[in-house]
Order: sequence, then structure tokens, then C-alpha cells
Amino acid sequence: MEELVLKLKKEIIEVLNLEEVKPEDIDNDAPLFGDGLGLDSIDALELIVLIEKNYGIKLKDPAKGKEIFKSINVMADYIAKNRTK
Repeated sequence: MEELVLKLKKEIIEVLNLEEVKPEDIDNDAPLFGDGLGLDSIDALELIVLIEKNYGIKLKDPAKGKEIFKSINVMADYIAKNRTK
């Protein structure tokens, strides 16, 4: 799980062009949106594409995305349970 968390952080930084952010700067339990990492709805779409492309997980329900993208730990847990790649 630790490996997946680190990989996810690196992918998020790369996909969202967060050049000033390092993986260790992202708290595993901090919210990705709002006060935490400060992502927005455009970033959410990028994350949906990322998990579909890299892990074979299709999100049909945007409300589900809100739950999944709560934090890095929640996201990693969801991917570990649902990945097809």
C-alpha cells in the first residue's frame, strides 16, 4: 500500500503540473480539494482520467469521485480494491 501511495502522489504531481510540490509535501490524510492540496473541479476530471488510464477504473458517478478523492489514503485504498491494471 505504501508503494501505491507514493506512486499516486507522483502521478498526481505530474498530471496536475504541481511542480513546486514534492510527494513528501502531500499528507496522506489531508483533503485533496479545498484546504488540503487545494485542487479544483478541473483537477478532479484529470484524476478521473488518471485512474482510468493507469488503473483501469471507470468512474461513472461523479459523486463517487468526491468520496474517492477525499485523500491520498482513501484513493489508494479504492484503487487497491478495484484496479484492473
